[in-house]
Amino acid sequence: MLPALTIFVVYAMLTIPAAIVGIPWTLLTGDISLVYGWAMRIMRLGTRAAGIRIEAERRTPLDPAQRYLFLSNHISNLDPPILLPLLPGRVSVFIKRSLTRLPILGYGMKLANFIPVDRDGRVESAKASVEAAAQVMASGVDVLSFVEGTRSRNGRLLPFKKGPFYLAMETGVPVVPVSISGTESMMKKGSVRLYPGTARIVFHAPVYPGDYATREELMEAVRSAIASGLPKWMRGEDTPQ
Repeated sequence: MLPALTIFVVYAMLTIPAAIVGIPWTLLTGDISLVYGWAMRIMRLGTRAAGIRIEAERRTPLDPAQRYLFLSNHISNLDPPILLPLLPGRVSVFIKRSLTRLPILGYGMKLANFIPVDRDGRVESAKASVEAAAQVMASGVDVLSFVEGTRSRNGRLLPFKKGPFYLAMETGVPVVPVSISGTESMMKKGSVRLYPGTARIVFHAPVYPGDYATREELMEAVRSAIASGLPKWMRGEDTPQ
């Protein structure tokens, strides 16, 4: 058992030297690829330092020329640093809009094509986020969304947010359902303790929005796929067993 602070220190020791070189380079060139590649390596090293083993199952090869929308369940703060380095190519994620206003870091997030979200519940805000994500994918960058919109406290699958499915239906981009399990016992929601263990990641076969008449049918198909890669106790009461 380790305090989460220990891992943050490891990340800081690796990140600061990279930032000294990477940030000026990015500011001068406007190219985020160097920093992005370093960030993925740092995430891999950090999870190894934490004693986290990763078992990844890819059920169908993905076309490197195709853009994808990765939709995953979310059970721990460890999910992003474990999952992101496993995804092919550059990936964008949804972030709080307030983060884009931070000095330097906010600029870097914009260069990385991260998608700002206003969590004010307004339909206009949701539409703006979907449009921004569609533009990002059109530029050749994949998108990752934790489809429940928050971390599950008990590991069980929560109801899905509608936004990612609006995005999928609007763009027609294939959806790759992703199942994460194991991290719920390594670092629980609200905890500052980190336990070594094994994270299991399942990348399911792509789901094609054009095969479904409605957003709800697409959502049900993605939910069933994600649930199929989880232990039964994690699948949620409203998920077909």
